[in-house]
Amino acid sequence: MLKFYTGVAAITLAALLGWQGYVVMQRQSADAFAACRSGAIAGGEIGGAFDLLDTKGAAVTDATVLSKPALVYFGYASCPDVCPLDNARNAEAAGLLAKTGVDVTPVFITVDPARDTPAVLADYASNFDGLVALTGSEAQTAAAAKAYKVYYQIPEKRDPGYMVDHTTMTYLMLPKVGFVDFFQRDTSSKDVAERTACFLKAQ
Repeated sequence: MLKFYTGVAAITLAALLGWQGYVVMQRQSADAFAACRSGAIAGGEIGGAFDLLDTKGAAVTDATVLSKPALVYFGYASCPDVCPLDNARNAEAAGLLAKTGVDVTPVFITVDPARDTPAVLADYASNFDGLVALTGSEAQTAAAAKAYKVYYQIPEKRDPGYMVDHTTMTYLMLPKVGFVDFFQRDTSSKDVAERTACFLKAQ
């Protein structure tokens, strides 16, 4: 009798493992972008509606800013190191894609609206080809950061040169699809361009 129950347990376990494998394979096959991803995307929706201001002080929304593929990055204009490097990388990737006829917008959303006025961002954006820079009220920028699950921390005591701790990932957003993947800051402009092109071809 013991052998019988052992055999039943073994068959049940095999069936369960087989079913789990089938479910995983089905999920992967259902993901049209699976071949383009660098790794697993953790759960939760990323991205969403936002209302911000462009460098002319005009109101813009996600519907207008993200009307074509976009590389979205959160930071601040006086960031001394990572932000300019990441924005330059994103702008360069967009330039590489443009050479192949693919139009992608590099987007920069500030998490430091107190200092990053439209005029400040206009001057900042002029250093990067095609960069769309956005600001807004503290509530507007906080809402945008929350939608993208961006962490940032502005110090309570602010001297003129205060630093802001923040997430440094770039989000790839596609029209009618939304968020599809993110790029870590050590990803090269060539890799960003190639992976973005992969996603666009897989649509």
